[in-house]
Amino acid sequence: MIASMSLAPSRRTFLQQASGALLSLGVGTLTSAAQSPATQVFYDPAMLRHEPASDHPESPKRLDAVMKTVRGLEGQGRLSVVAPRPATEDDILLVHTPQYLRLVRSEIATGLRSLSTGDTEISSGSFGAALTAAGTVVSAVDAVMTGRARNAFCAVRPPGHHASEGRGMGFCIFNNIAIGARHAVRRYGVERILIADWDVHHGNGTQEVFWSDGSVLFFDTHQHPWYPGTGSPAETGEGKGRGCTINRPFPAGAGRNEILDAFRTGLVPAAERFKPELVMISAGFDSRAGDPLGRFTLTDSDFAELTGVVAEIARQHARGRVVSVLEGGYSLDGLARAVDAHIGRLSA
Repeated sequence: MIASMSLAPSRRTFLQQASGALLSLGVGTLTSAAQSPATQVFYDPAMLRHEPASDHPESPKRLDAVMKTVRGLEGQGRLSVVAPRPATEDDILLVHTPQYLRLVRSEIATGLRSLSTGDTEISSGSFGAALTAAGTVVSAVDAVMTGRARNAFCAVRPPGHHASEGRGMGFCIFNNIAIGARHAVRRYGVERILIADWDVHHGNGTQEVFWSDGSVLFFDTHQHPWYPGTGSPAETGEGKGRGCTINRPFPAGAGRNEILDAFRTGLVPAAERFKPELVMISAGFDSRAGDPLGRFTLTDSDFAELTGVVAEIARQHARGRVVSVLEGGYSLDGLARAVDAHIGRLSA
């Protein structure tokens, strides 16, 4: 676990004195903003109502484990927990087709236990949970782009990076991070966004969404050969997006040396050329050693270092703006520990 960090006495004294001065001037609204932690975690228990079969690895227990860690960091004053708003249909349609949205709603409403488009189990609460997951990322983008938070972590499920415009697969219904990125473009006029994906599985849906877009630099490290079978180095995008997709596949057993080197020698110079205005992370922790659905060997300290690399890119090019979105991670204890290291670094 990351060691507890607290405000230095001199800084605490300064804030207390400043708060008193502001209140005496009748500007107390500024005080709460000044005292709020720079890191916000967005979470809504509505996402627990997505309930695959009891033995399914993508279980509601994943969010319970994550939020136990988050509440501990919140108790240390390291972050604040914020309730998001659900996505609207217009938000979903920033990425997905109207036909797919209708299909998802219909198949969940009729009681099917899995989507017809791929290996994604569903339940009666899945549509609301999926809207909430997408809206969580939209809400986090709003907070970071308006300066209410320096960075944000989205504790979401179902995950999203395998979902393409017209297909859910790989436990994913809507592509949460892609919807958040498109929202940043539509609402705030952001022209260049970095999405870094360190999940053990290739983010094929995200790659497909932005394949010919040009507004997103998509960088992905993943195990290969492994599900879903995509993500070769030759897949680099086309049209306006040519060269904006960078895949770094590695064999089973890869870990710190391979993944950190890819981020430092591959992502950092690419970001220097691209100069993103917003940085987003598909934070999949199934690349951690011991995860039942992956064969990578990253440790908790490795995730902290990866976070540091991405945060430094954001500091140099994007005013420090980072929105991190939970993807995979299926060992409950491992997930909790990795999230602690990741958010601990974001909130440092």
